[in-house]
Amino acid sequence: MSESVSVRCPVCRREHLYAAPSYPCECGAPVCLPLDRHGAPMAVTHQVWDEAWVCVECAVCGRKAEWPQPELGCGCGTVLRIPVAGETCPWPEPEVTAPAPPRRAFQPITIRTARDAVTVAALYLRWLGYEDIRRADQRPPSGIGLAARGLLAQVDPTVRPASPRDVECLWLTAMTESAHCVYFSLAGYTPEARTQADALGVPLFVLDLTGTPQPMNSLADELDGG
Repeated sequence: MSESVSVRCPVCRREHLYAAPSYPCECGAPVCLPLDRHGAPMAVTHQVWDEAWVCVECAVCGRKAEWPQPELGCGCGTVLRIPVAGETCPWPEPEVTAPAPPRRAFQPITIRTARDAVTVAALYLRWLGYEDIRRADQRPPSGIGLAARGLLAQVDPTVRPASPRDVECLWLTAMTESAHCVYFSLAGYTPEARTQADALGVPLFVLDLTGTPQPMNSLADELDGG
């Protein structure tokens, strides 16, 4: 069960009651992030991907996984990072492990922010069998780049449908790294982008607001079906 703590904004001194989020472990059990009751919230001036994740162990299966560092938006406009009694996640050399059949159903997370969209994409790639998802070395022209061994993914949380150029840029970057690629978009794709993706062999997914990636071409269907 999620715990709640009292959080004071260091900027306006306003008090908030914050409930810890929980995320679905691969074993199906909910992982509740253990909040550090003695730690002070920090005002986030700019987001740094490597600092925005913590390692937390599942209390049921003992598996350690990376989860987003909890944050809270104060009414004064300050974003507060809530301290967790975990550890900052290093990014080791990624590796891919095939999931053992039958695959457990993907556990969606409601998408409310751009960060939620990136989290869902990372969880989905992990569900597909890719371990140690990390930030891509090269930043894409739009959105966020994710990487695992042999894979590059682009997550576009904007309200603009992805264009043929977006798809082609991802494909070219993946080609230079001898990797496969996959595209996640919140707003979908233009018809030309879908045609380009089929020609280049790029799986396309749309992230619906319920947090479930929806395949948009046959290549994505193949990935989703395992």
